[in-house]
Amino acid sequence: MSRKKLKTRWADQIDREHVLGEYPRPLLVRESYVNLNGVWEYAITGKERRNQFDGDILVPFSPEAPLSGVERQLKPQETLWYRRILPEGICPETGRRWILHFGAVDQYAAVYLNGELVKRHLGGYLPFSVDVTDALKSTENELTVQVRDYSDAFYYSRGKQKIKRGGMFYTAQSGIWQTVWMEQVPENYIADLSVTPLYDESAVRVKVRTVSHPHDKGQGERNAGEFAITISSSEMQPVQAEGVAGKELVIPISDPHSWSPEDPFLYDIEVQAGEDRVRSYMAMRKISAEKDENGIPRLYLNNRPYFQKGVLDQGYWPEGLYTAPCDEAMVYDIRTMKDLGFNMLRKHVKIEPQRWYYHCDRLGMLVWQDMVNGGRDYQSWFVTYGATAMEYFHLKMRDSRLWLLGRRDERGRNQFVSEMRSTIHILKNHPSIVTWVIFNEGWGQFHADTMTRIAREMDGSRLIDQASGWFDQGGGDIRSIHDYFFPLRLPRRTEAAGAGDVRPGIARLRKCVMGDAGRREKRVTALTEFGGYSMSVPGHHMYRKVYGYRIYTKKPELTGGYREWIEKEVIPNIANGLSATVYTQLSDVEEETNGILTYDREIIKLEEETVRELNEKMKL
Repeated sequence: MSRKKLKTRWADQIDREHVLGEYPRPLLVRESYVNLNGVWEYAITGKERRNQFDGDILVPFSPEAPLSGVERQLKPQETLWYRRILPEGICPETGRRWILHFGAVDQYAAVYLNGELVKRHLGGYLPFSVDVTDALKSTENELTVQVRDYSDAFYYSRGKQKIKRGGMFYTAQSGIWQTVWMEQVPENYIADLSVTPLYDESAVRVKVRTVSHPHDKGQGERNAGEFAITISSSEMQPVQAEGVAGKELVIPISDPHSWSPEDPFLYDIEVQAGEDRVRSYMAMRKISAEKDENGIPRLYLNNRPYFQKGVLDQGYWPEGLYTAPCDEAMVYDIRTMKDLGFNMLRKHVKIEPQRWYYHCDRLGMLVWQDMVNGGRDYQSWFVTYGATAMEYFHLKMRDSRLWLLGRRDERGRNQFVSEMRSTIHILKNHPSIVTWVIFNEGWGQFHADTMTRIAREMDGSRLIDQASGWFDQGGGDIRSIHDYFFPLRLPRRTEAAGAGDVRPGIARLRKCVMGDAGRREKRVTALTEFGGYSMSVPGHHMYRKVYGYRIYTKKPELTGGYREWIEKEVIPNIANGLSATVYTQLSDVEEETNGILTYDREIIKLEEETVRELNEKMKL
């Protein structure tokens, strides 16, 4: 199939010696920082180890991405090797430790330093770290990384990646795709900081985890010591407090300044424990689901009804696939959507580098964060055609039929739970994130009620969309609807199944399929995917084949279709309980040309004033 090479305006500005050099972990900042991005050696082999390398690769771009300089697909039976020499200043030093960090490596990584295995990690979307001090030499230090990636050929989490890409599934990528870096810390250091705003109490709950490396290696790491914390802003005198590592500390905040998309106000945090000092930030904001004055469940922000106008964000780039070419590119996406009047992004089955969330925090953009889907091949007839019909008639199907949803493997289910826990733990300090989305359209879904309980135990301060689209099990905080083809029909808010319904047969079927389907909907109603209107712009689309849910050829026609849906289906239903929308999607991706932006981010395909006008009308 013919393919046009696209790139964004930032691709040619990349300095190979300084790639994505910004500090990668804004929520826990130290002065010590060594960026290891740049030119590494690489090789692709069978299972054997390679002493000779094939050439150079630009890290952190995956070998499939044009910016890597490789553009070669890693197959499930192959092994990808990386190698580089660490900078001269990284060497053993009495009383200090060196921590090696990987933002993300897809999917399995084994890390070697000077030939010694120092870390294994499974999971292509989450950061991991290892203390490499004991493996360092005073002379040259060789870092080697071994990678395997099964993509969609196994039950591991994979998002939208597919070895045979096409339509709504995109080019699979592998290997290192986020920043690799190191930092030096004292032997006793701050390993983790948890910050939870207690909005109604005008306070913040803080928990610090420290690590102590005793000289007796047999004792292992342990949490130890006291810490001091300072919270400050441009509007208040610094608030100081002291606490014990591993124990929660509640700190009052006088006259707190609320965070919102319209006013993304952040507080600065500084924590000191012994010789270690880190900087962070926080916000005072509250997300909740409450009944409005008419008794309708609504999304509330800071104790006020707040309509969320969102866009589905896949986070793909023509030259970098999962990896944006630079910080400026990520900021462009967020700012452009904000300038068009949107106040929320649904990050779709992908976890971004933490700097993306930092920009949402500081610019003021709400985030619904999807968990990354996995599992074996599901029964497509069941999760597409069958599910669409069931959604239209508001029928529910229990998600215990694991073979239909590709979730028979117990190890795969356990891996999902582990990654869900880690996702929440790693991202929970970002104030922009207001909703965890556990499953999408039945892709690898299983036991959603149990997953909802686990997520709620991990983080009770946010909302949960347990099943976006269909296979809703009635739990979580949100009744999440996907509608690309039919007039929007909100769930009935009647007391019993079929009350006032002129179609008793449908009511009986609803009760047969799932016994509790007729109960009154008490959750917030959200249209979490709609639109998907497609228009390819000559010179700005990648493939001749076009994928979308309604095809247009001109900007006024595309805008007219968008206006018609918003005015006919969305705005009238706000009074009926609709409290959030998510338009598909932010940008084109490969064949899928249904973005507001072209894939190269050069063209805004909808008329901007119309989008702003309609977003202004969508409010409570």
